[in-house]
Amino acid sequence: MNRLHRRAFVTGLGAALAAPGGVDAQPGDKVRPVGFLFSSTRSSPSIQIEPFKQSLRERGWIEGQNLTSAYRYADGHYERLPTLARELVNLGVDVIVTDGTPPTRAAMQVTKTVPIVMATTGDPVAAGLVSGLARPGGNVTGASFFVSEINAKRLELLKDAVPQIARVAVVYNPLNPIDEHSVVAIEVTAKVQHVRIERLAVRAAADFEAVLPVLTRQRVDAVMVVEDPMIQSQSLRVVEAALRGRVPAVFGLSSLVAAGGFMSYAPNRPDLWRQAALLTDKILRGAKPGDLPIERPTTFELVINIKTAKALGLTIPPSLLLRADQVIE
Repeated sequence: MNRLHRRAFVTGLGAALAAPGGVDAQPGDKVRPVGFLFSSTRSSPSIQIEPFKQSLRERGWIEGQNLTSAYRYADGHYERLPTLARELVNLGVDVIVTDGTPPTRAAMQVTKTVPIVMATTGDPVAAGLVSGLARPGGNVTGASFFVSEINAKRLELLKDAVPQIARVAVVYNPLNPIDEHSVVAIEVTAKVQHVRIERLAVRAAADFEAVLPVLTRQRVDAVMVVEDPMIQSQSLRVVEAALRGRVPAVFGLSSLVAAGGFMSYAPNRPDLWRQAALLTDKILRGAKPGDLPIERPTTFELVINIKTAKALGLTIPPSLLLRADQVIE
C-alpha cells in the first residue's frame, strides 16, 4: 500500500492573476483556436492538458463553444517541429502552447506575431527564448522551472540519500539546448560532492539500446535523467533497466517514481500547466505576451520510493524522509 505525505504547493501566480489593463472582458461567442506543439508523443507523462483545459473552463473558455484546439506531436523527431509549427500558424490559431524548449524555438522560427505560451521550459533566458523574466518581449511568455538549478539540487539529494555513490550516469539529449546547461550544472555540483559524472547522450529513442546496458552492467552507482520530452517518453525503460542493474534512478516526474523509480525532485507539473492557462486566458482577452512576466514555481516536490530503495538494498536517512513530500511504500 502506498503511504503519501504531501505538503501544499504554492506557485507564484501574482503576475498571471493581475489582469493587465484592458483585458477584463468576458469570453464572447467568437470561437478562438488554440494550437499545441509537442516534441514528444501524445501519451508523454510530461503533458498535462487536462489541468490546462480545466483552468480555461473556469475562466469561461469552453471547448466546442468558444474554444477549439489543434494538436501537433513530433514523436521525438525534433527536426519535424518547424513544419508542425507552420501547420498551426497556417490553421490561424490565436495562441500556440508549447511544452519545452525545442517546440518553443521552432514556433519562434515560423512566427513573430502569433502569441506563444510555454507550458514548461527549462530556462528561457539561458536558451535565448526571451530577453528577460519580468518583460519577456516579443511574442513569447509562459512558465519555467529552471531545470539546471533543479538538476544540480537533484544530485545533492541523491548524495544525501546514498552517500556512498561515486559514479553517476546522466541521461540527456544534446539536441535540446537546455540539457547541456543542466549537465554542466550537474558536473559543477558533482565536483563539490566528489562524484564522477558519465554522460549518456540520446538523440532519438533508438539510442537507448546502447545506453541502457550501462545501467545493467554495474558501471555506475546511480543514474539521473535530465528533462527532455523525447527522453521522458522512454523513461519507463530507464526505470526498468535501473531496477535490473540495481542502481537508484532519479527523475523529474513523480509518475516515474510511482512506476518504480527511486526518487524525483521537481515542481508540480499540473500547476505549471495551470499557470500557462492563466497566461493564455490573458492573451485571448487582449494582453500582449511580451508584457506578461515568466512564471516560475516557488515550492518543489521531493518524492521517494521506499519499496524501490529496499529492493536496491538502500536505507534512506530519516532526515531525508522527513523532507519528502511523498513517500511511496
